[in-house]
Amino acid sequence: MAIRAMWKGVIHFGSIRVPVKLYGAVEDRNVHFRLLHREDLEPVHQHMINPETDEAVPHEDIRRAYVTEPGDRVLLTPEDLEALEPEPSRDIEIMTFLPLHAIDHRWYDRPYYLGPDEDDREFFALADALESMEATGLAHWVMRKKDYVGALQLHQGYPMLMSLHHAEEVVPVEALNPPEGPALDPRELGMAHQLIEMLESEFQPQDYHDEFRERVLKMLADKAQGKKIRKFAARARQPSMDLGEALQASLQKMRKRA
Repeated sequence: MAIRAMWKGVIHFGSIRVPVKLYGAVEDRNVHFRLLHREDLEPVHQHMINPETDEAVPHEDIRRAYVTEPGDRVLLTPEDLEALEPEPSRDIEIMTFLPLHAIDHRWYDRPYYLGPDEDDREFFALADALESMEATGLAHWVMRKKDYVGALQLHQGYPMLMSLHHAEEVVPVEALNPPEGPALDPRELGMAHQLIEMLESEFQPQDYHDEFRERVLKMLADKAQGKKIRKFAARARQPSMDLGEALQASLQKMRKRA
């Protein structure tokens, strides 16, 4: 089944304007549950409770507030937040072009496929331009009352827009303590190189699934059919060993597989 567009916009830089549709490139595949009353198995609803009276508070009587460091409560009205919302727009403004790999993976947040909205020629001309330039477009747009900064790139010849984290969200490497410890001796270093070479392969994304989700779905199907549920057996914890022993054991295991 074809995916449906979630939003429409217009990519523009200079005098170029390309109408596009956005499609979600990832989707929520988590298993969601309903909360039921144990006695009659009817769905239950959540309520906001006043801790002083243990009574439910109606939605219209609830106010938002921000608690400051000293503990003061700053009350907010819906109008306060609405006044800060960005102006609605369909423009996806390309602010600048960067070298193809100028943005490292820490900054990427959520990917979107792009598709043509009106004129296919303009859309695929954009794809050709990105391919010939070998560049990433740094973009800004407003979608559903929220500002986004993103990267416009090609994926298998097709344009994609990937939203980026903001600067205050990304933890700098300098915040970490540098790794410490003795350097590998030549024998350990040689074994490490051999192990890496034996483990080299192409990335096959279809081989990697959410195994917990699959176990949950199988358990639900079994319960629905009245089958006995088997407890998942956790892997036995291996005894710890030093680095040299661990490398040697790993190499021997890989050789047996080969």
